Amino acid sequence: MTDPAALQKLLTWLSPAFPVGAFAWSAGLESAIAEKAVTDSVALQNWLSGSLAHGGIKTDAILLAQAWKVVDGPPPLPTSPTRGEVQIGDVAKIVPHAPADTLPLVGRVGEGVATLADLADLAIALTPARERFAETTITGDSFALAAKAWPSEIYARLPQPCPYPIAVGAIAAAHGIGLDETLLGFLTAAVHGQISVAVRLVPLGQSEGLKVMAALEPAIAARAKAAATAGLADLGAIAYATDIAQMRHETLEPRIFRS
Repeated sequence: MTDPAALQKLLTWLSPAFPVGAFAWSAGLESAIAEKAVTDSVALQNWLSGSLAHGGIKTDAILLAQAWKVVDGPPPLPTSPTRGEVQIGDVAKIVPHAPADTLPLVGRVGEGVATLADLADLAIALTPARERFAETTITGDSFALAAKAWPSEIYARLPQPCPYPIAVGAIAAAHGIGLDETLLGFLTAAVHGQISVAVRLVPLGQSEGLKVMAALEPAIAARAKAAATAGLADLGAIAYATDIAQMRHETLEPRIFRS
């Protein structure tokens, strides 16, 4: 259970008022609206459901969880590793001479800084478009900068640039905020941001937007639960429509959002 004081930090950090500039990005939704792929609340709910289940929101949630676990610390060495019960962070100890590129990313937890950097590199490699790269790195760096109002040694360990989910996961863990609460808050904020875009651009209307938010609460909770126990092998996206929308946004004219 997250301490109330720590939870208060999370509520502040994921508030729309927190200065990360999230309001300026649409993750390609502006293109989908312009091309009439999203024209009402039903289409918006389907769009967001797909991203939660198969797209970039799912990917971000898994990466956030991995970053949180790096900072929170690896589990202890198993008493019988010969049975294949090797835990995260122990691969390099058990196979000290194995080439680094043959070890799983999560097997290098003991390196701290390097592992967060590896996760950041992976997050960047998984971005499907130039604007998506800008979105995740600019908001991530802005989040880390703003969060420095709450002192911690974690800021010196963050890679540069630092994708948004890596920054949120690492900083939340460093401040004692539970993984379950962090994931639920992050995913709720991500979906709320997308709904806010649709409310302004479709235009959808506040009441219809709130109906979509309420309808997606079970899917958000399920994605948070799944991401908490997922590994890097669970990464992978097949939400091609959202990827294409993000790519097309680069040439969309006129446009309001940066992605």
